Amino acid sequence: MASTLFSLLAIFIIVMAEFVAGHDPEVSAATAAYKDPSKSIRVRINDLMERMSLSEKIGQMTQIDRSRATTDVMSNYCIGNQPKPGDRTPHNFSSRKWIMTINKLQEAALATRLGIPMLYAIDAVHGHNYAYRSTIFPHNIGAATALEARATGVRYVFSPTIAVCRDPRWGRCYESYSEDPALVKLMTETMIAGLEGDIPPNYSIKGVPFVETGQTKVAACAKHFVGDGGTSGGVDRGNAEMPWKELATVHLPPYSTAILKGVASVMLSYSSWNGQKMHANRRLVTGLLKTRLKFRGFVISDFDGIDKIKDANYSYSVEAGISAGIDMVMTPYEFRKFIRTLTYQVEKGIIPMTRIDDAVARILRVKFTMGLFENPYADVEMGSQLGSEEHRELAREAVRKSLVLLKNDDTGRRGPSLPLPKYGAKILVAGTHANNLGYQCGGWTMQWQGQSGNNITQGTTILSAIASTVDPSTEVLYSVDPSAELIELGNFSHAIVVVGEVPYAEFDGDNGNLTIPEPGLTTISNVCDRVVSCVVVLVSGRPLVLEPHLLSKIHALVAAWLPGTEGQGVADLLFGDWPFTGRLPRTWFKRVVLLPINVGDRNYLPLFPFGFGLT
Repeated sequence: MASTLFSLLAIFIIVMAEFVAGHDPEVSAATAAYKDPSKSIRVRINDLMERMSLSEKIGQMTQIDRSRATTDVMSNYCIGNQPKPGDRTPHNFSSRKWIMTINKLQEAALATRLGIPMLYAIDAVHGHNYAYRSTIFPHNIGAATALEARATGVRYVFSPTIAVCRDPRWGRCYESYSEDPALVKLMTETMIAGLEGDIPPNYSIKGVPFVETGQTKVAACAKHFVGDGGTSGGVDRGNAEMPWKELATVHLPPYSTAILKGVASVMLSYSSWNGQKMHANRRLVTGLLKTRLKFRGFVISDFDGIDKIKDANYSYSVEAGISAGIDMVMTPYEFRKFIRTLTYQVEKGIIPMTRIDDAVARILRVKFTMGLFENPYADVEMGSQLGSEEHRELAREAVRKSLVLLKNDDTGRRGPSLPLPKYGAKILVAGTHANNLGYQCGGWTMQWQGQSGNNITQGTTILSAIASTVDPSTEVLYSVDPSAELIELGNFSHAIVVVGEVPYAEFDGDNGNLTIPEPGLTTISNVCDRVVSCVVVLVSGRPLVLEPHLLSKIHALVAAWLPGTEGQGVADLLFGDWPFTGRLPRTWFKRVVLLPINVGDRNYLPLFPFGFGLT
């Protein structure tokens, strides 16, 4: 009898040991289902979440600044995500240095109890624009941007901006593809495919995120939901005062496209819709985006966006933002305060645990989908993709195809002003933007607001491009703002004046007058009054005021937008190596008082209409 009881007790102990091993993350993590790539993503998510504590779940919902991400912080707070602010990137940070830094942070994340990899993010507005030596495009080229991001170890980019800019006074208008929702939808589709890969025709169900595994793609982020391009007066972070029909037909369609293409995340806008902050709009975030549009990726706040819901009441802001449907909170510096506040609200039942579980499941879904658990570390072999010759040629092509010829007068015996001759001419090149790589690239280049100068990164200025294009028999003289005497004594056959906006980003770019900054206007007048063939190249993120008296002085006018690092593409068109094919993606207005003006308006009286462009 004693022997039988002993045997039964031994069996009970073994069974209990196996039971504990199967339910104790510390004992069974090595063989856990969430670590098995052969399991379905649903099974892996459920298995991992059963093992996670509240603090580990909130850690996954938290995105902090790299400067705060010490090993202790990663371990103690189980931080799952990090954004990279470019303003603190060392000027000559190599791809290898990037990778070493990110891999070290990843090592700290993987050393935590459950070994959940962190997701490193960066703004990629017109290329991998915070990385020295990267290719800066006139606008995002998805596949190349993804490769250059991966070259530095970045796996998640805050791109594309799929706002529909309806007013060029907005400081973020150059981040928008167009005023036309149909064009923005088209660009959204191709951009997300370039960043994340083409979604397979039989892929799961609508709204499920898709990111190709391997070394060439990144998770994308459609931003900023929704209506940020339609605020009154074009005020950044302002109020979009419009009926639901206008929001739904103009500003929402690109998000439907992004979801169908498997976008991994959606970032909320700082702006409001009819007075309600988007970061606290449960109707649009949970009701529309997640429920009606069936988005299954995660929703992320903008930089400190949750803090701005109600400045004087942080606790309310956290409750309102998380309840609205924010899954990941970008809280770069005050993350301890956020974690402490959200933990308290969950423990007191203010925020239900179901809301936390929904947020974490969405974040983990993206991490599992992109293969982050299987391949968490960056590959140093990808470094050659950063600023590669192939990408620079692609950017040069994009410059050629995006420039728009607005005017090309016949100058008599010489014929049209463009193309310019390469041989035997004497050309004056003038203007603040002719020999300034920083101005060429604009905002979001190495620094948030951009900067002036030719040593910010590697590239070709428009002046250098002109000099390398003409025949040695052609004399090229450059002066930023030439005097009348220099121009008259120079006996120039042609002049190229390159002027425009100085770099800006976000609210710093809000502009109520939209005039060409001085000395640009003066330079145009001085040069074009005195040279028989005067070509003006306007470098700007949006249409600017062109008064009739100024336009009459200009013989040929080119809208170059923000061409980026590859200025050679501008010279390719000025000298006729390639034809002009670009068309205006937004209306060129006559006067600021007439704004906003968009294609399809009942009273549509533009200076140059949407779609205009000479050949």
